[in-house]
Amino acid sequence: MYGGAYLTGPPEAPSFLSRIAKHSTEKRAIANTVIDHVQDGMTLFLDVGSTTAFVAESLRDHSRLTVATNSVGVAQVLANHNGNHVHLLGGEMQIDERGTFGFVTEQQCLRFAYDLAILSTDALCENRGFLNLNAAEANLAAVVAKCAGSVLVVLDHTKFEQTAPHCGLETWDVDVIVTDQTPGQNLTNAIQAWGIDLHLALGEGQNAQA
Repeated sequence: MYGGAYLTGPPEAPSFLSRIAKHSTEKRAIANTVIDHVQDGMTLFLDVGSTTAFVAESLRDHSRLTVATNSVGVAQVLANHNGNHVHLLGGEMQIDERGTFGFVTEQQCLRFAYDLAILSTDALCENRGFLNLNAAEANLAAVVAKCAGSVLVVLDHTKFEQTAPHCGLETWDVDVIVTDQTPGQNLTNAIQAWGIDLHLALGEGQNAQA
């Protein structure tokens, strides 16, 4: 990661520290595609997702951003850089996720008017939509979506047709998905029916809309 390294921990632990080491090439390509949606001076929300961490690194070339985040890592990467204003939301710290969650976090995030919210998800399937392993993360995503002019979800192909116990973002709140591979036909049809634009990260310097 920018400015240092993380211990990944045991592979069976579904924490940020273990997840960020997986599929890093795909996540970096996704991040390089996401920055095409960001303009200098925007107000953004970034969550604690491992792919979102790569997005934060890519955003260092932008300037005058106002960024609200519950991620310690995102705040560290973007604060005091290129005239950015970075707000680390309060709340209860979850060490495994390196972020804050809960009532205080949700109330503070309501004080911002986001041009764009960049969010992650743990699973995406045609029957249930966006799902999360962490209930607090699912709740925060729903709150953020209500404050955002546009919602962009980042996920790699390993999240397709997976399951998780908590309902996350409502499909009608999501405007764009950025991922590294085209989903299967059933999921692709569902994404189209939900009215979400699907953007594929094809590699450095290349991107396409599915």
